[in-house]
Amino acid sequence: MTDLNPQTNKPTRARFAPSPTGFVHIGSVRTALFNFLLARHSGGTSILRIEDTDQSRFVDGSVANLLSVMKTLGIEFDEGPSVDESGNLKELGDFGPYTQSARLDIYKKHIQTLLDSKNAYYCFCSSERLDELRKEQMALKQPAMYDRLCRNLSEEELAGKQEEFKVAGKNAVIRFAVPLEGETVVNDLVFGDMKYQNALLDDHVLIKSDGFPTYHFAVVVDDHLMQITHVVRGEEWIPSTPKHLLTYKAFGWEPTQFAHMPLILNPDKSKLSKRQGDVAAEDFLNKGYLPEALINFVALLGWNPKTEQEIFSMEELIAQFDLAKVNKSGAVLDTVKLDWMNAEYIRTQTNSDLVELAKPYWLEAGVDFNKYSNEYFEAIIALEKERLKKLSDLPDITKYFFEELPKIEAEKLVWKKSNPKDTKHNLVLLQDLFRISDDEVMLSSQKLEETVKAFIAEHELDNGSVLWPLRYGMTGEDKSPSPFEVTATIFLGLGRENVMSRLQQGIDLLA
Repeated sequence: MTDLNPQTNKPTRARFAPSPTGFVHIGSVRTALFNFLLARHSGGTSILRIEDTDQSRFVDGSVANLLSVMKTLGIEFDEGPSVDESGNLKELGDFGPYTQSARLDIYKKHIQTLLDSKNAYYCFCSSERLDELRKEQMALKQPAMYDRLCRNLSEEELAGKQEEFKVAGKNAVIRFAVPLEGETVVNDLVFGDMKYQNALLDDHVLIKSDGFPTYHFAVVVDDHLMQITHVVRGEEWIPSTPKHLLTYKAFGWEPTQFAHMPLILNPDKSKLSKRQGDVAAEDFLNKGYLPEALINFVALLGWNPKTEQEIFSMEELIAQFDLAKVNKSGAVLDTVKLDWMNAEYIRTQTNSDLVELAKPYWLEAGVDFNKYSNEYFEAIIALEKERLKKLSDLPDITKYFFEELPKIEAEKLVWKKSNPKDTKHNLVLLQDLFRISDDEVMLSSQKLEETVKAFIAEHELDNGSVLWPLRYGMTGEDKSPSPFEVTATIFLGLGRENVMSRLQQGIDLLA
């Protein structure tokens, strides 16, 4: 059963309304997620609306990409554009069209209502005049806003201007007539009450010269007609909210509830910018962050569950989500925290599932999956799982498992308390030991450790002078899993001869 929202006494209808301008910004993911969680928590409706009134910024394929990213992240929409089984875009719901460019007739009808009630007016000012006006105001240190020159044109002046524009093939813009007195109060569910003096608000444009509505007009009309109960969006939209409330009032409509999310910040507390790193959801997913981890991380960017819990399933987020727990202060996008969280999720995956998730990264690095057994890949994953932060790291840290011989340096083979002669001797002894050891021993890191350590004790050798050249000779890396785990895994995938060849390479280097 659908719960009634206590603030509106209506079933919650929350919408995510992005512009199709390219990649999906991580801030957009948070907005979509919070709207989704709000709707699901109350048994309400999650709606997707595409706001494409700025045609100059439209990027072909953005909607399909958006839907793909949202599906990957587990964010679902009950209404709005979707993709059918054939990959074609379609719409779900009874309040469409859900794409603003298909709603122009609706905006034309509603703008006429505002013109008739004198809450809107035609503006014929050129861009050159507006630029000069802005420069003058800045020079005088005045707020940059329209001076309302066209607001009080007589009927005769208005008709003359319209005829002049018609002959020139131009269209006037339509502006909102902001009340010149009084104040508008924004009752925000996160930031509380904020008061704005109407006289300081600009007569903003509602309809552009190309006939398309601005965001400020279309968003109000659409939210009202789609019966949206809550608008959850970024803090940067707070200054626009009094304009929207005045538009609701001009129509005589009940406004939605507003909840503005705090800014997402870089670690240096500056506003999140692509110049300082990845900002698109695709960037993070392509690097091998699991969707579940990314969602968990994004959910905590500004939302505080007020508990010690940090790892949440989507079901747990839905159950606990509450706008009252959203912070006002900016949320820092801390990739160190994201790495930790992703590692936690990676460790919950089965080895076989991780192999499938990692496969694209290995393939891109040139690993031939037909050359090795699935058991070998799972064994490699088992070794790296505990120290893996993201899947894109795998090709680099596991490359020695797919090389005939790793690249090694003679001086690095020698343990700090040993010398080249003893190191070479120890590698020869290891070759002799591995040559006669049963497959059962070579395939078990535990039995291999017992065998090698017994061998070290028997020959009264130093652990480091034997185990370091074994580890480095097998991997060519300064850091790796234990030499017993590495050797057993290489034996499993590449066989005894490859193990012997890796030791021989070290012997030859020290000749």
